[in-house]
Parts: sequence; C-alpha cells; structure tokens
Amino acid sequence: MTTHTEALPVVVIGAGPAGLAAASHLVERDIAPLVLEAGPAAGSAVREWGHVRLFSTWSELVDPAAEKLLAPTGWTAPDGSTYPSGADWAEKYLQPLADVLGDKVRYGAQVTGVSRLGRDRIVDADREQQPFTISILNADGTEQRITARAVIDASGTWSTPSPIGGDGLPALGEKAAAARISYRIPDLKDPAVRARYAGKRTAVIGSGASAFTALAYLASLAEETPGTHAVWILRRGISGSTFGGGTADQLPARGALGLAAKAAVDNGRADAVTGFRTTAVERDGDRLVLVAEDGRRLDPVDEVIVLTGLRPDLSFLSELRLGLDERLQAPTELAPLIDPNQHSCGTVYPHGVNELSHPEKGVYLVGMKSYGRAPTFLAMTGYEQVRSIAAALAGDQEAAERVELTLPETGVCGGAGLFDDPTAAQDNAGGGCCAAPTTLQIGVGAPAQSGGC
Repeated sequence: MTTHTEALPVVVIGAGPAGLAAASHLVERDIAPLVLEAGPAAGSAVREWGHVRLFSTWSELVDPAAEKLLAPTGWTAPDGSTYPSGADWAEKYLQPLADVLGDKVRYGAQVTGVSRLGRDRIVDADREQQPFTISILNADGTEQRITARAVIDASGTWSTPSPIGGDGLPALGEKAAAARISYRIPDLKDPAVRARYAGKRTAVIGSGASAFTALAYLASLAEETPGTHAVWILRRGISGSTFGGGTADQLPARGALGLAAKAAVDNGRADAVTGFRTTAVERDGDRLVLVAEDGRRLDPVDEVIVLTGLRPDLSFLSELRLGLDERLQAPTELAPLIDPNQHSCGTVYPHGVNELSHPEKGVYLVGMKSYGRAPTFLAMTGYEQVRSIAAALAGDQEAAERVELTLPETGVCGGAGLFDDPTAAQDNAGGGCCAAPTTLQIGVGAPAQSGGC
C-alpha cells in the first residue's frame, strides 16, 4: 500500500542530460517523473553553447536507461566514436528523449521555490511526512504550485557564471563594462561575434577547458585576421599540469584542448600573464584595463572573456535543509572527492545516493549542480548519480549502492591542488603576485603523466 506521498511524482528540475536521464531511470523503475524545464526545449542550456564540440564521445553521452526508451521509436544512436557539438547533443539525443517522455516533460516552467508542504525550514513537526511543494512561474506569467514525493535538482550551473574578481565578487567596474565582457566561449561562426573579436586584443580569464577552447578559437582567428591577439590571464602560475594531461588524458579530445592552448601561446597568438587576480576593470577610452589586487595593470584590451567557472543557484532551495560543503557548495559527503584544493586527479570515485543525500530526505542535487563550484564534471558521472538515486527511491538499496561506472583519468595527478594557490603561483611562475606582470612565451615540457591519488 502506498502512502499519499508515494503516489505523487518525483519532480526533476531541468530537461538537460542529467535531468532527462533521471526521468528515464525513474520510468524504468515504474516511478512517475515530472520534468520541469524553464526553457522552451530540451537541453536549453546546452543549446546556448551548441557551437562547442564536446570532449566526450557519443558512447559516453547516451544514458543506458534513456537508450532503452529511445530504441522502440526507431532512434539510432550516432557513431559512438565521434564527438558531437552541443547542438548535436541537444538535437540528436536530448530532444528525441524528451519527446519520448512526452507529457512527463513541461517546458516554460521555471522553479522559483521548493519547500515542504506547510513547513518552512524551521519546523520539525511531521516534516518528513509532508510532500514537497514546488512553486512554478510559467512562461505565460502565471504562478502554480505542485506537490512531489521527492525532488531531483538537475538545473545545472550554466545560468550563474563566476565573475572576474579574484575574490569571487564582481570586480570594481565589471558591471559598468558589461558591454565589453562575455562569460561564454565565443561562437566565431556567427558573423557578429566574429567581428567583435577579429583584429582585436582580447583578455581570456580562466584556466580550464573552456579557457583552452576560447584561446584555440582566437588563435585560429588570428591566423586569418591580422591584429587579433589574446592575453591569457591566470590566477596561478604555470606548471606541468597547467595545460591538462595532454596525450596521457584518457579522454583524448580533452587532452587536446590543453595542447591547443599551449600551441596558441607557443606560436605567439596569445601571451600568458600569471599570478594575476583581478580586482578592478577600468576604462581607457573605448578599451579596458584590468587591475590586479597587488596594483599591477595590464595593457588595454578591447574585449574580455571571463571563463572562471560556474556556481550553483541555490536561491530557490532556501527553505530546504541542505548539507553543503562551505567551500564548494557541493553535498557534504561528495565534496572531499572533488575538492581541487586537496587533489588534482581527474578521476572521481563514482558516487550515488549516499554521497548525494541531504538532511532533508528526498531532495538531491545531481549533474553539474552536484559539483557546486568544482570543475571536471562528466556526463557519465551524472548518469551514474541518477541511476543510484532512482534505485533508492524504488527501495532497491543494493542497486543504489552498487558502482556501475569507471571514469577516465585526466592524466593530471599530484598532491597539490589545481586552483589559485598564491604560493604555487610564486613557485611556478618565478614572480608571483607581487612581481611586475609576467608575460611568458611558454615552452612547457611533456604533459604530466598519469599517477595515483
């Protein structure tokens, strides 16, 4: 006999890769999902970076439960050895999957709040016996409330990019200079975007795969358009791991991104400035000058591309009792596995319901959002997360705790953290935060070899 809450659907927030995979696993377990997507189509966030090619192959981007749902429709999986763009992923997989789920997916439904029915976060009495209540703002401006037995938040982090400021806050003048600042990898196939950067001097701030991609794009543009140049700004120093694992990366396309960024610098298409933590953006006529916290000032640039990571929007979850790490804003049990302050291995132990549970039972953050501010998330990780959670919701604890995934290593591994250590910056760059701006033509040796964490 089911309780009144067990008869309710599981609400999944977001019709992206993790959200639709969650719905697929729930269907496989005979649990009714309801996917709420703020955008007008499946994978709305993915479509915004549709011009970017993924470094995972198709074989790593299709969830097994989702494939089972798609198979009877005549859907044919793309060549598993090829690399799709974001647009390919959305159009050839995510949208067909959402179409199969049918009325289990609602578009134009923005979740504005989640709580327990009749209980704010303070109230203990009968809390766990109450269903979840979800506030929705529909595309037509109407508001709605629905109830659910559980909530899986797969809304991602795309909507909340991190700012320029090295302290995590917007730099002084950042908002005023918004017209010259972008927080996305540029689509240089778009004539308007191409004109924005062609023949210009552009600062690229960041040290991950997105920054590598932007540098490679701008280097390619520089080959065709004289005067195009990138200035790569790193908050830390240069080391053997700066460009990723290279040929040692078990995802070859991911390793190639770092090598492309290195080539851009080695070939003079980009300069690298290390140990630079931006605190202000100043005007110099029509150009911008970046100022570091130690007073250093860079030569003026025409444009700035900020790729300093993403962060979760937790505002609509404020009435829930979440257990989050104070640094990463990731679930408390997951955080030690992904904390870049502690290790630099790309391999994260596959995890599920145990690491993703919160004091508020029945609510889970999955996919990119589960990582909080940590990087290196893979779609495969999200698929394993939701498989485990669906099993737990079905009462199959053995399956929930079983590991069914082996993740590829980055080829970057060591005891030091990857991010923003001023000491590491000083040791590696030979100057550090207090030196004059260091512009390097980098000739780093072979990429770091894979090791154990």
